[in-house]
Amino acid sequence: MDPANTPLGKMLLEEITPVIMVLNTPLVEEACLKNGFSFIQMLSPFCSFNNIDVPVRTASDQPYRIKKFSSRLFYGSDIRQPNLEASKDRLKQVITQASEKDISELCSDPPQLKDVINSFESAILPSWFHLFNKELIRNVSFSEHEAFDHPVACLLVVSSRDDHPINKLSDLFNTSKLPSLLNDGTMDPKIMKHYLLLHDNQDGSSEKASKMLAEMRSTFGSNDCQLLCINSSHDGHIERQDDPWSLFKPDASIGKQLGCFLSNEDLIEIRELMQELSSKHIIPYMEQKIRELNQQVSATRKGFRNQIKNLWWRKGKDDAVDSPNGPTYTYNSIESQIRVLGDYAFLLRDYELALSNYRLISTDYKLDKAWKRYAGVQEMMGLAYFLLDQSRKEAEYCMENAFNTYLKMGPSGHLNATRCGLWSAEMLKAREQYREAAAVYFRICNEEPLHSAVMLEQASYCYLLSKPPLIRKYGFHLVLSGDRYKRMDQINHAIRTYRNAIAVFKGTEWSHIKDHVHFHIGQWYASLGLYDVAVTQMLEILDCNHQSKATQELFLKDFLKIIQKAGKTVKVLKLPLPKINISSLKVIFEDHRTYASTTAANVRESLWRSLEEDMIPSLSSGRTNWLELQSKIMSKKFKESSICVAGEPVKVDIVFKNPLQIPISISSVSLICDLSSKSDETESGTNNIIGGVQKNTEFKWSSDWDMGSDNTSYTLSEVHLSLEENEEKVVQLTVTPKIEGILQIVGIRWKLSDSVLGFHNFIDNPGQKNIAKGRQKAKCSLADNLKFVVIKSLPKLEGSILSLPQVAYAGDLQRPVLELKNQSKFSVKNLKMKISQSRFLKIGNQESTNKDFPACLEKPNNREQGVHPIPSTTPNDTFLFPQDTFIQGGTPLLLPLWFRAAVPGNISLYVSIYYEMEDVSNIMRYRILRLHYNIQVLPSLDLSFQINPCPSRLHEFLVRMDIINKTSSEIFQIHQLSSIGQSWELSLLQPVDTIFPSRALMPSQALSCFFVLKNINTSFSSEKKVSSVPVLLASDLKLGPQSSDEQLFDTASFPLAAFHYSERVYQATSNQDPNTVDFMLITRPLKNTTDPGISESSSLFSHHVCHCSTSSNSPIWWLLEGPRSSYHDFSTSFSEINLKMTIYNSSNSTASIRIKTSDSASTSEGNETAPQSPNSANLTGWHYASLTQDIKVTSDVLGTQIGKSSSLESVSPFIWSGTSSTTVQIEPKSMAEAPLQICIFSPGIYDLSNYILQWELLPTAGSENMETTTSSGTSRGYPHYLTVLQST
Repeated sequence: MDPANTPLGKMLLEEITPVIMVLNTPLVEEACLKNGFSFIQMLSPFCSFNNIDVPVRTASDQPYRIKKFSSRLFYGSDIRQPNLEASKDRLKQVITQASEKDISELCSDPPQLKDVINSFESAILPSWFHLFNKELIRNVSFSEHEAFDHPVACLLVVSSRDDHPINKLSDLFNTSKLPSLLNDGTMDPKIMKHYLLLHDNQDGSSEKASKMLAEMRSTFGSNDCQLLCINSSHDGHIERQDDPWSLFKPDASIGKQLGCFLSNEDLIEIRELMQELSSKHIIPYMEQKIRELNQQVSATRKGFRNQIKNLWWRKGKDDAVDSPNGPTYTYNSIESQIRVLGDYAFLLRDYELALSNYRLISTDYKLDKAWKRYAGVQEMMGLAYFLLDQSRKEAEYCMENAFNTYLKMGPSGHLNATRCGLWSAEMLKAREQYREAAAVYFRICNEEPLHSAVMLEQASYCYLLSKPPLIRKYGFHLVLSGDRYKRMDQINHAIRTYRNAIAVFKGTEWSHIKDHVHFHIGQWYASLGLYDVAVTQMLEILDCNHQSKATQELFLKDFLKIIQKAGKTVKVLKLPLPKINISSLKVIFEDHRTYASTTAANVRESLWRSLEEDMIPSLSSGRTNWLELQSKIMSKKFKESSICVAGEPVKVDIVFKNPLQIPISISSVSLICDLSSKSDETESGTNNIIGGVQKNTEFKWSSDWDMGSDNTSYTLSEVHLSLEENEEKVVQLTVTPKIEGILQIVGIRWKLSDSVLGFHNFIDNPGQKNIAKGRQKAKCSLADNLKFVVIKSLPKLEGSILSLPQVAYAGDLQRPVLELKNQSKFSVKNLKMKISQSRFLKIGNQESTNKDFPACLEKPNNREQGVHPIPSTTPNDTFLFPQDTFIQGGTPLLLPLWFRAAVPGNISLYVSIYYEMEDVSNIMRYRILRLHYNIQVLPSLDLSFQINPCPSRLHEFLVRMDIINKTSSEIFQIHQLSSIGQSWELSLLQPVDTIFPSRALMPSQALSCFFVLKNINTSFSSEKKVSSVPVLLASDLKLGPQSSDEQLFDTASFPLAAFHYSERVYQATSNQDPNTVDFMLITRPLKNTTDPGISESSSLFSHHVCHCSTSSNSPIWWLLEGPRSSYHDFSTSFSEINLKMTIYNSSNSTASIRIKTSDSASTSEGNETAPQSPNSANLTGWHYASLTQDIKVTSDVLGTQIGKSSSLESVSPFIWSGTSSTTVQIEPKSMAEAPLQICIFSPGIYDLSNYILQWELLPTAGSENMETTTSSGTSRGYPHYLTVLQST
């Protein structure tokens, strides 16, 4: 790295150069102003030389050559410390001019972060930074403690028109006209003087000037006087390829061509003048001055003796008062001489000589507490180290020491600290220490906002250029800089910095700072009248759900205010308010499938297909369907398109969400569509619409509110809605095509707050399709799913189920009506219907509509109970309408239905109605109407039955019914109980008033009651089999008051019989028992208003319990028959009583039965023949019954009584006088009788249950599968009480 070629090295070559003081007469300026500039402005472009090649020898004997050399020209009146206010104005002017040049870039797209990172430093940094830094450095020029700004020469200029030029030249260097630095002793007034005579060729020939030059040379010396002739061009039209003043536009030159009277010869003469002045006068003079000063310094300060002497002399100054400026040094003091020596050596690039003298004087200034001079010397030492490319640490230390010393001085040192900081930052940047340079820029930010803004922006670029780039710091400092630019009304610069920061925060989660940047950029663009760019920025902050409610209101309010100021309509593509959930997009259209409601359209297609597969007729070819048929008729291009019918709407459901905490108003929501007729089956129309919207990638302005919906080929719906905070709403939009052709749904449009028209494209890339690889089927793109082939109008069946409840209690039976309409003049025919849940819904007949409900279900009085078959259906449960059924012209067809809420839960009913149309279309021959209803079924009554054989009669059973009302508010009346099965008869065990005193079952009430069930079938043949479709024989039992007029309901007829058959199917078990009975309980609800959510239209409930088994664990039934009471005179003899036992074998195998009796006294002995306890295995039936009726007893009362009787009697009161063991064999399903006898010895009440039946099922010959459930067992006797009294 060559330090001289770095930005800092170039800056030092421009700013730390010899100063030439110019003293001239007014006529000199007058001659130069003809060209639009002053004398110094005319000479300044020629003060820099890149190839001067001058040999230089300073203190050493080894000369070196200077290739580049520059000098600075200043009027004598300008050699003073700059005015701070004027300096601020110049700085502001530099920034303002830069912003005016960059205004065209503000409307362009901001740079991408990736491109910025990969760019060079020169391409990133604004070019005006260099000018701004130079102005800052010039704010501290001509300081008394620095000599490189002191003039090394004085150029005295007179005009050839001046009278007495010799006197004028003498008067120009008068002390009254010299700078104050020369008069107060800070600078050496003995400087080199050079005299120049300026001649304006427009004033005449140069003969007079030549005479004056000769006079000047005779007075001031021939080498120090020169003649310069200018304005050789008289017409003022000079064209130059290279304008020397292109980079320098003085204020006086506005509207003028610079150097218009200067010919090319004049320019050559000016360049030669300045080159000769530099190479032959200034450089030699400075060489001589350096050598003289070096000799003086060497004689007085160098060497060990002089150093000790200097330290001893300065030792007494340690107690001096510490002041910022320290003591005053005149130009002839040794300290000033050393500083001039170092600065002259620096100007002539002898940096080693300069560094040695800076080191020498640095200690003196520190001991003298001359802190400003000390900091200045440290600053120059750091620059000398840098240019020598030696000791980076020493250079950084010197610059840091100088910077801190300037700051300690307070306000008087801030400007010098700023210059030191700029040089230090450039030094670090030259060594690629960008992070440290950024810290320096941040430190030199002062309270002046404009100055701080520029420093912060330069710091941000240093963070960007760091390795690796510090992106967050880069963006953060840009925002800080832009904020300060805004404070000083530098809007353009504020926008520029914020635009660069956008690339940093884009794609990050720093949402708050992103919103801050976009919001303020939008406001600033609007203040400049750039409303299009302002709207673009404001669009980025509308979706700000992370902000507070107040901030959201502010953002939306300012956005709408900008739109209002623009005075035009803005159409925005992908307007962020509200949020459009594309994933929720759902298209509902009707081809051969039509829907009665939106809920029906939301059902899975696979479910409908499984329901309808038996209804749709098969075509001639097994692989041909209606879609393939239509593809043969239509163009090949639209084979994959969906079908819709003209005049029927295509619905689009999409979710709108308000992400804000404030309500927003959305109006005029509609679809964007394109419909081309069949004659124009090209994609040009669709692509044009899509392309037209897509070209406006952000938005465009318009002068009207044209929504684009005025199209005669289709009709669009419009929706208006208001979204509360964080609210989501599903919006359904429709487009109804009127003609045949190709319909393409492109997108959606809406108005936000009646100010902004938003668009959203469903199709981002209209020409792109998803194509699968290999043999897989190609995926349909969204564009394909939104493209429809519109065919001509067809008849359409509309239908609904009237009076179908949404909420019902389990068992509720109602009679809704199916209403079908066809508005078309063309009729529909060959109707079929299929219901998914036949357990809940049955199809009625027209006759039932003529009677009131539920009176139509009552059993006629004049009809005997018999068999009534269930209405027949097709093998696939499809209901066929009569062949003469036609629907057209809007005349409704009413079909009664029966609904029963079978089980609690959320029930979905699916109904499909197939119908065919007249020869209207060759593409579509049939259509299907789909209906869907959701019904919530609540629990009502919990019903259960227990069946046990009756101990006192064969083929009779005791039935226990348990009911629980599980509702919280409903009251039910028990109306009717029916038994349905194979010849069963149900009867009361107790009067109704005893069982149901109030006839009402209150909420949460439980009830148990008993009935007698009798099998009235006299045939017990083993050949009897159970039919797969049982004949429904019903035995109805009225549970209400017998005197009331309420009629029984016909449970053996439709629809109760049909619903019961469905319940039998759904309640069927895997092990089918042939000995079963079904029960149906019918109740009526009492009117109740405590729960208004439940419909009170229902007035009948039916509850079904199926497959209740009457079988027991034992296949043997028996009955002991005999007298219950007897009179006998025991004084003469004992009493003999004959008994008979009837035994029935209910199994399908031959049974061997052994009857074993035992006397009463033996029961207490516990021998092996004693009756077993009720808990013994293989014992069935009832264990104890009272003397009057057979009821179920759950406790072991019998065993207790037997124990007591045995303890009271020591002698048996009776004995079995017959055989103690009798064995019989009974065929399957047959009965046998066995005689028994007892002898009673004393009067009393006797329990004749002390016997047992041991049974065994014998295998049938040739049978492999015999009954193995219970092959043998023992049953104890039933209680049989006999009362014997003493006769008189």
